[in-house]
Amino acid sequence: MEDVPDPQVPAKAQRRTYTARYKAKVLAEYEACDREGKGALLRREGLYTSLISSWRDQRDRGALEALGRSSGAAPATAAEKEAARLRRENERLTGELTVLPREVVNGWGSEDLRAGCGLPTHSPDHGGLRDSR
Repeated sequence: MEDVPDPQVPAKAQRRTYTARYKAKVLAEYEACDREGKGALLRREGLYTSLISSWRDQRDRGALEALGRSSGAAPATAAEKEAARLRRENERLTGELTVLPREVVNGWGSEDLRAGCGLPTHSPDHGGLRDSR
């Protein structure tokens, strides 16, 4: 005789998972029902009262946590604050880098810039370069 698996029993049991939307829908429907309606709902959905109780606890805990939290963004951690500070500094320095080369390239003829760098400057009196040091 062949070993034919029973189609009613899966080879390996698998846990059912429920979305938050499904839980909320079932809880609302369950709480709106009378005693007989609650039993019919549980049979129709294949649920147990213990599951309804735990979902109700989860909902109440979540509501209390939500009420306890302040509205708005969550406070930043020290690492997030440091990362934001470094990003701002990086943007500032990158902006300075894009400005500096133009000044250097366009300003090499400037006596003030050349003198500030310790480079020889152009002297119109002598027609050549003179040392700014």
